[in-house]
Amino acid sequence: MSTAMNFGSKSFQPRPPDKGSFPLDHFGECKSFKEKFMKCLRDNRFENALCRSESKDYLECRMERQLMAQEPLEKLGFGDLMDGKPGAETTS
Repeated sequence: MSTAMNFGSKSFQPRPPDKGSFPLDHFGECKSFKEKFMKCLRDNRFENALCRSESKDYLECRMERQLMAQEPLEKLGFGDLMDGKPGAETTS
């Protein structure tokens, strides 16, 4: 009986998600970016290397709307897609 009383006094302490997991886009804020990315994957037989630009745009949308943690795009593997920013490869 005392266990039941102790259980009732404990409160749930929420914690942030583990790295790599993030909230769902319940309001569809990035749906158009997701759809473009998924269409690209389907059109290219799911060769994700051919859809890196769409993937970058989708992740940027999620970060801007706080649906995932802010990370430098270089750290996410998009350094070569950065237009005129440090880390971008240029051909001269």
